[in-house]
Amino acid sequence: MRRPPLQTLIALVLTAVWGLGLGITHLRGDIPFIDGAEATLTNLRNAVGGSRQPPDIVTIVAIDDDASRAAGRYPLPRASLATIIDAIAALGPKAIALDMLLVDPGDEAGDAALEQSLRRTNIVLAAAGIFPESRQRVTDNSKEPLARVPSALQFLEPQQRFAEAASYGVVNVQTDKTGTPRFVPMLFRSGEWIEPSFSLRVVSAATGEHPTVISDHIKIGDRSVHTDTGYLMPLSFYGPRGTIRTISASAALNGQLPEEAIRDHIVVIGATVTGGGDVFPTPFDPVLPGVEVISTSITHLIAGDGLVRDRGVRLIDLYFAVGLPLVIVSLLAWRRNTIGLIMALCVVLAWLAINLSAFKHGIWLSAALPIVATVPPALLFGATQLWLGRRQAGRFAEQSERLQRIQAPGLAEHLAHDPGFLAEPVHQEAAVVFIDINGFTGLSEAIGPAAVRELLNGFYNLVDEEVTASGGAITSFMGDGAMILFGLPQPKRTDPANAARCCIHLADRMRGWLATLPEATASRIGFKIGAHFGTIVASRLGGEGRQQITATGDTVNVASRLMEVAARNHAEIAISNHLLHSAGHDSLPYIEGRLEGPVETSLRGRTGSLAIWLWRSHASSGTP
Repeated sequence: MRRPPLQTLIALVLTAVWGLGLGITHLRGDIPFIDGAEATLTNLRNAVGGSRQPPDIVTIVAIDDDASRAAGRYPLPRASLATIIDAIAALGPKAIALDMLLVDPGDEAGDAALEQSLRRTNIVLAAAGIFPESRQRVTDNSKEPLARVPSALQFLEPQQRFAEAASYGVVNVQTDKTGTPRFVPMLFRSGEWIEPSFSLRVVSAATGEHPTVISDHIKIGDRSVHTDTGYLMPLSFYGPRGTIRTISASAALNGQLPEEAIRDHIVVIGATVTGGGDVFPTPFDPVLPGVEVISTSITHLIAGDGLVRDRGVRLIDLYFAVGLPLVIVSLLAWRRNTIGLIMALCVVLAWLAINLSAFKHGIWLSAALPIVATVPPALLFGATQLWLGRRQAGRFAEQSERLQRIQAPGLAEHLAHDPGFLAEPVHQEAAVVFIDINGFTGLSEAIGPAAVRELLNGFYNLVDEEVTASGGAITSFMGDGAMILFGLPQPKRTDPANAARCCIHLADRMRGWLATLPEATASRIGFKIGAHFGTIVASRLGGEGRQQITATGDTVNVASRLMEVAARNHAEIAISNHLLHSAGHDSLPYIEGRLEGPVETSLRGRTGSLAIWLWRSHASSGTP
């Protein structure tokens, strides 16, 4: 078996080191510079999976616009809040969760009524953590698990009278750079003080089971909650707002709560009132109410249907971060051709299928990490191989080398005999023709690179044949267009007539070529031709490694702008009066098709006007 080249071995070692470094960093927590990409890819995977029906566990009682009108104002009076709680409690819920901060005192009568309501029911209140950043990060590298939970500067707790009447938990969620909630921390700390999350406290109240904190997960009774670094539970949203059953709190105020939606359910009371501000962007809804985010996390804790992203999943991410780039680089080194690219693409598609399938089944494998681990080494290795391949290319003979430096194929033979041709710029008369494909940019985005290449090859061959037959020279192909000169290497009296004839023949060939293309392609593209005659500056530009013959000046600019005139007037060709006059009345545009003009026309970027002629074939003009 042949030993791999040294540069391939070096590339594989560096690739492995790069992937391993990223994987180990990821194992300790999210990597900030790829966090945004992971957020976008996670949203995409959520969108691909679509909405789903949540388990019938949680009912939201929303303090919405109707409830605010029924209570007379927002925020609701504490007495109205007490009425809502009493109405819910009367229907036998498993637990009530009040997703509102009761940190400020209200009027004494209302606070007293609310306190009594809290004492009569199984309810959990919301507290909040104040963090030094808008996003609570897990940064402590200590091996002690509880040292890595999100650390708050302080907790905003309910008023003491309310805190003594009910239990409470911290309601904060952790968002990514886009503001989308990705995790609900199960535990929070402030100094040496550890507080459970609001969601965890609610589930404990509903089940009567106290949570147990273990080294890498949390147990509630006989159920294990898989958590990420720092006891973070990933969120998997069910759909847009209203996907979790939502009832207006006005029904509670009016005594019209449906018993079947309350009894034996966890009821979460929260604000959805317009302008309330407690909303988050999610993959399904740009303004999902915060109460629905909390309700989603509570449902996950009981049903166990959330995403799993724990240390085991992050270890799998590490393996992909090392293995995927190694396989891709190995394939590119083994087969430096289309087969190697196809095999590499198959490996990428297989990884993508695994990633999407895992996500669909509730396992959150990182998508951004393997991409970041793979793309730079693959691009760098490919670029290095290309550079080395070019260095190994042999030198051509002196004559062939000169010909390779010139882009205009019609001038190659002359350059071979006269290496000093256009070494200095020259002013001379010449006819300039431009041709371009209409609608090519939009088509190229739809048909793919292989079809684009085939289409352009047909166009280039067509133009080359007609220009060569007419005695012109192609100075450059510019993507979906070409620039053609008549007047090099030496100007001739017949240049205008030859240019005019070339325009007509190009138009005829283009119509025939378009007719051979599939209807879906031909219907989206067309062509336009502009031609002018006058003085140009011909020169040879570039360094010793590569040069090209080019023409500049007003004549070139006008010829290019005439294509716009042709397209604007739905003509195939726009010819300047000067070129047509120089070509003579026996030139081909007068004989074939329909010629209209001259018309004084303004050109973009040019003062004054120019007399031009518009030419259409009989087929395009509709004449017999």
